[in-house]
Amino acid sequence: MKKIILAGIAVFGGFLTVNAQCKTVTTLTENFDTWKDINNCWTAHPGKAMLYASDKKIIFYSMTNPGENMYLVTPKIKAGTYTLSFDISDNGGETSLELFTVNNPSDTKSFVSIAKPAKITKEKKTVTVTLKKDSSLGLKVLLNGVHQAVYLDNLSLKQKK
Repeated sequence: MKKIILAGIAVFGGFLTVNAQCKTVTTLTENFDTWKDINNCWTAHPGKAMLYASDKKIIFYSMTNPGENMYLVTPKIKAGTYTLSFDISDNGGETSLELFTVNNPSDTKSFVSIAKPAKITKEKKTVTVTLKKDSSLGLKVLLNGVHQAVYLDNLSLKQKK
């Protein structure tokens, strides 16, 4: 019985160790060049579509499931005011991006919108983000057509002084 309890504690402790590796940050600089999969400190919610790392960028792909809400969630960020910039483009059609604060990355119902959905154009986006408490940022992409894709690259988050 003691062995079972100790094994359970060791396994549970292992899960805590994995999460403990992801520290709260004050800056992010990610070009996704070395990602073969979504980084373990980030969270992806593809719905019934696909959200993955490939070709040195993040790809949101609708497949045959237009209208799916897809989210990419950053590691936890320290409270403060930041400048967030990134390159974003699509392969045509109607696509939009919305930003969220995220307290619980595994529960999309807890995400709180901080910027209205905006049409995705082929340009660099720069926004000011204020976090009142330590939380993650969620980037929600909505694709309205079959076989649409959005490409995210060169994400940078820097604290304003």
